[in-house]
Amino acid sequence: MYDYGLSVLEQYGLTASSSARIRGALMCRTEQGPVVIKEFIGSEKKLKKQQELLGVVEQNGFLTDSYLENKDGELVSRNEENISYTVQHWYEGRECDVRSEQDIERAVRQLAGIHKVMKLPLAEYYMEPELRNVYVRHNQELRKIRKFIRKKGASCPFEKIFLGSVEGFLEKGEEALEMLQDPGYERLMEQSRKEGTVCHGEYNQHNILFTGQGAAVTNFGHWGFDIQMADLYRFMRKILEKNNWSLFLAEKMLDSYDRERKISGDEWKYLRVRFIYPDKYWKLANYYYTHKKAWISEKNTEKLEILIRQKDCWDRFGKTFFPERCGV
Repeated sequence: MYDYGLSVLEQYGLTASSSARIRGALMCRTEQGPVVIKEFIGSEKKLKKQQELLGVVEQNGFLTDSYLENKDGELVSRNEENISYTVQHWYEGRECDVRSEQDIERAVRQLAGIHKVMKLPLAEYYMEPELRNVYVRHNQELRKIRKFIRKKGASCPFEKIFLGSVEGFLEKGEEALEMLQDPGYERLMEQSRKEGTVCHGEYNQHNILFTGQGAAVTNFGHWGFDIQMADLYRFMRKILEKNNWSLFLAEKMLDSYDRERKISGDEWKYLRVRFIYPDKYWKLANYYYTHKKAWISEKNTEKLEILIRQKDCWDRFGKTFFPERCGV
């Protein structure tokens, strides 16, 4: 019977009194508290760097899911089938509620707090791609998808909706790319490299657990050296999409972050660019193009329809929320 890595616990001197499947892992209660076992596929070198980052965060008083070393002092263990696993500290709590203003503000303050300490000596290999290059590629891909659908003919709701909306979203993509010519972006990049600032990479409601010990930040597997506002943008975008781009909620989040970690003028401009670019639109289009086109899920079509309905609110958010803060 497949044990989901449970057998590797003996390599850590641990015994599970109970276990349960959670998101992508097996959670076990042991004599040293809860741990999670995950199948490991990736670079052990990067994993060691991640453990170094988690150590820095924990030393500054924050809760994270740092890795346990096995009896041989290794972070990765293998079972009898030679499948690799890791074991991490875990916390019993609840995820951030995206409808709770209190939870959202608390999560943003936690992000600002860890950002202040998430710095390592720069390792070029783990740097995130430059945003200008990302936007150039994404804009090219949107044009490529538009050409593909026009040539073959739109034959399903997703394709028809895409063709009817792509011009407006492409305009926003080009606008964002043009705004990255501002010298403030270069200053931020240089500052980020100099300080070795690190992003979580996937800071969302699922990776924040509110426990009796405090807020725990988990799943740092997508970490990388980058401008830290990228984390704040990704978290805010997810929340605002679920709350119809509420200006009130955006103000609350940014005020909460700014009180904990001051947002500079260049960072305000960077946030404005990130919110102008149609990331979600590109993501849906790219998923369509790189997967089977004979059958397009109704869920993705529904997501695209919701995105179109929210476009006016999203546009209004970018036009009214940031200019005063960016001095434009």
